[in-house]
Order: sequence, then C-alpha cells, then structure tokens
Amino acid sequence: MKNAGDLKVKLFADGADKNGMLEMYQNPLISGFTTNPTLMRKAGVSDYEAFAADILQAIPDKSISFEVFADELSEMEEQARYIASWGSNVMVKIPITNTKGISTSPIIQSLSNDGVPLNVTAIMTTEQVQMVADNLAKETPAIVSVFAGRIADTGLDPVPIMRESLEILKDLPKAELLWASPRELLNVIQANDIGCHIITATNDILKKLNLLDKDLTEFSLETVQMFYDDAQKAKFSLDTEEKAA
Repeated sequence: MKNAGDLKVKLFADGADKNGMLEMYQNPLISGFTTNPTLMRKAGVSDYEAFAADILQAIPDKSISFEVFADELSEMEEQARYIASWGSNVMVKIPITNTKGISTSPIIQSLSNDGVPLNVTAIMTTEQVQMVADNLAKETPAIVSVFAGRIADTGLDPVPIMRESLEILKDLPKAELLWASPRELLNVIQANDIGCHIITATNDILKKLNLLDKDLTEFSLETVQMFYDDAQKAKFSLDTEEKAA
C-alpha cells in the first residue's frame, strides 16, 4: 500500500460536526458520511431535522446516513420513511434491535421491499448479519454496519467475522458491508485487504491516511524530535550537578 489512493475500500467520514464534515467533503477520497444520535449530541446538535437539512444542502451528492431514534418498531418505521424523504443520497440507519432486544427484522423487510435505502447498524455477530441478509430486497441499496472496533474491544479478532459477513452478503448485489468503529488506521488496511466495501472512521483517523507507507526510521526521528521540543517548551530541567555532588 503506497498511498490512500490505492485503497479499494470506500472511505466514509463518521461524525456530526458540520465543519468537520465539510472539511472531509472537500477530500476526494471520502465517498460518504455516517452520523448517529450519540455523535450529534456530542457535537451539540439540538434540532435533529434542522441539522440534517443544513448538512444535506451543503452535501447533496454523497451518501449520508441518518438514524431513527424511536424505540417502538412502528415508530421506527414511520421515522425511517420520513427520513428517507429528505434526499436521494440519504441512507436510513436502523438498529439491529430496539432497546428491549426485539429484532427489527420486520421493519427492515418492509422498508427494503418498499425501496428505502437502509443502513442497518449496531451489528456484532454473523447471526445478526444473516438476519439482515434474509430480510433485504436484492434490488434495494443497503449498508450492513458491523461494529468491528467494538468487537475488538472485547478481545476478539473481528477479521474472521467480517470475512464471514462478506460471504453472507455475496448474493445481495446492492448490499455493502461496512466496517464500523475503527480504532486505528490499521483497521482501514484490514478492511481493504479482506474486500470490505466501506469503512467509516472519525476525522482524526482519516487524517492519518498520509502516514501510509511512511518511512519508520524517519517517523522514529520525528518522534524523538517531538519529545525534545516538548521538553524544551515545558522548560524542564534537572539539577544533575547537585545530585552528583
């Protein structure tokens, strides 16, 4: 891997800060965007619909995922259909279950059959991926978001799960597997190497793309320089002569 332009996996930016999103929109490597209620709250969003309208006006031509926030399946479906009406580039995020652990498969099937582009989120197991696959319409675009980073947080290697997920989705031409919650740039390479369709990452990870194939000896020297410079800026000192005496 020489540079980010060699990547085959599509790069999505994950966040809800408008300035950060617009910065990534200017990056030709970024193919789309993902948001969620937690990211919106962190960014200080108080009016969900106004925020979405503003972002969609600024970014009209790249995929953007907006999530439902109801907990009853009937309300989820109602919200999903409304969110889908906001624009042709909108993917509606549906969690794999509600907070009671009730599967959202009935509304996934209903929405997908009606042509609503979905991003099914918070997936952690291949059984959940299979459930989603069983309920997606072949002709409707869909993203299947497996939280590989959170899987790794439990001490499990997410790569075998992601490989199996790709196999499950192979007969759905409009369904794309998304590697969610990456923790480091290495995850982008892992996603790319296994043939994952999309990885979504925060801006701080995406900004490290220029480190791909960086000379490690040079990187080591830069790190030493950073430590030295910060010690000088902090005006650290040690009275070694007094200790020696």
